[in-house]
Amino acid sequence: MKPLIFLLLAVQTLGAQDAVTSSVHRFRVEKVAEGLDHPWGVEKLPDGRFLITERGGRLLLVSANGVEMTPVSGVPPVFAQGQGGLLDVTLHPEYADNGWIYLALSKPIGDGALTSIVRAKLDGDRLTDLETVFDPPPGEATDKNIHFGSRIVFDGRGFMFFPVGDRGGPTTPDNLAQSLGSVTGKIHRLHDDGRVPEDNPFVGTPGAVPSIWAYGVRNPQGLVHDAATGRLWETEHGPRGGDELNIIRKGANYGWPVATYGINYSGTKITDKTSAPGMEDPIVQWTPVIAASGLELYKGGKFPRWRGNLFAGGLAGQKLVRIQLNGTAVTRQENLLENTGRIRDVRTFDDGFLYVLYDEPGQLVRLVPAD
Repeated sequence: MKPLIFLLLAVQTLGAQDAVTSSVHRFRVEKVAEGLDHPWGVEKLPDGRFLITERGGRLLLVSANGVEMTPVSGVPPVFAQGQGGLLDVTLHPEYADNGWIYLALSKPIGDGALTSIVRAKLDGDRLTDLETVFDPPPGEATDKNIHFGSRIVFDGRGFMFFPVGDRGGPTTPDNLAQSLGSVTGKIHRLHDDGRVPEDNPFVGTPGAVPSIWAYGVRNPQGLVHDAATGRLWETEHGPRGGDELNIIRKGANYGWPVATYGINYSGTKITDKTSAPGMEDPIVQWTPVIAASGLELYKGGKFPRWRGNLFAGGLAGQKLVRIQLNGTAVTRQENLLENTGRIRDVRTFDDGFLYVLYDEPGQLVRLVPAD
């Protein structure tokens, strides 16, 4: 499948009380919380409070009205350098019964770090019962402070998916993203307690990391599972050009850096190939990049004509891209919230609003119907 490129519909820069008319819905932006320090992920607890991670290593418990922010103790140490630190936060699908909260973080290992997944329970304002779900191999840790990933999603069938970035490997075919013996540059799949599923594609392959579900990715920071179709959608950062939207399939190779639409930051070519046999083409590629971050599939009731659309946050692009789908095909893209800040995460919760987490300015907002 070849990628589709669209002219995007620009929408005015908005203030907090401005109504915005998109192509199918009018909405306003409501501020939920502000004064955050490079927030990375947001989750909502059943009682209406929010959990928000800050890259520097703080996990905040935020009241439903955003007024009270309480640091949560018991968070593991993180490698808070560059793109590293405390990353995603996600509740277990059966949180009401088991109380598990999952965190993605860059784990300090020697003088370097690598992406790790842990889980714990919340007791007041502290984490308890901390367990490591994915412990990265120390031999792959590096002191580079880029390309950690990482989001955590569940498929509702007991499986957990998360990416590990390529950790700034070389833009040559020997990048470890192409090696089944490395955890980097991969999408991983585990049981919720960290066990490796027996039907993972490379279980039994000599030398392969058994948790690998798919490979050949650069720096994925958007991941969402569509329960209705079983599709796993991913967005990842390209280098200079070539951000991607992909459907992640079992055992598939997504080409980095053998095939890419991006070039080196110096302006030199990485490869002449944008497509290669045996490698998956992106559904969409963005050049110039949007610096694709959080990704959400809208399934709420507040904006019925957005239902089934993907929403991709852009950091450098400072926009929220609404992606209209027809099956696996993208039929339209629309830019929202342009030039309002660097968007790190996009989420929907049980209230049906669309929440947007800004890295800069550090704030959480929600989109609400204007009429």
